[in-house]
Amino acid sequence: MLQEIITLIKKDIRLDFRKRFSFFSVLLYVLTTVYVAYLAFKQIDQAKVWNALFWIILIFGAIQMSIRSFASETRSRFWYTYQLVKPQSLILSKIIYNTLILLIISLLTYGLISGLMGNLIKDQAMFLAVLVIGAIGFSSILTMVAGIASHTDQNATLMAILSIPLLFPFIITLMKATEYALLGIEETGGFYDLLALLMGLNLMVIIMSYLLFPYLWRE
Repeated sequence: MLQEIITLIKKDIRLDFRKRFSFFSVLLYVLTTVYVAYLAFKQIDQAKVWNALFWIILIFGAIQMSIRSFASETRSRFWYTYQLVKPQSLILSKIIYNTLILLIISLLTYGLISGLMGNLIKDQAMFLAVLVIGAIGFSSILTMVAGIASHTDQNATLMAILSIPLLFPFIITLMKATEYALLGIEETGGFYDLLALLMGLNLMVIIMSYLLFPYLWRE
């Protein structure tokens, strides 16, 4: 299965390299949104505003990115892939690949906001830990939703309808964890509890995707 996952990730990289507009459209969204926020705020001095702005930009960037997860997987290609690899390998490869792409987008967003409107993060290590776990969570939730939406004619619309309610509990927990990094709180017991909760949610979604995607594939 590991070899199948690696092969599928390489295939997605080649496809994205050929259709670079899909990836750069997400980067353009991030750049435009951050610049518009810069024109509105100039400088952000409040930690809560910085926190909210960062995750709002990232969550919609993640949704836009995930819409393209199965965009190249037509029904005929689905059937062809079904003959070659296990469905579990396909969904895991999509989650891993989307996590890597989302990490790049997250770091770019962080750099742009910090460079234009100031960096209020006092504990960089804590923030990067939240960023990695957040990328995994966004990727696992949105990839599974994208797999469901790909079987309909209203892919983008269904993505938004299904994904936003599922992401709300996750994003709220992420914002609470980010507050620890923003404030540099020395007592990190609550921070680690939130990290454990986020990792538990990630693991639950990945396991559900692993178990349920084969049935979705057959449809």
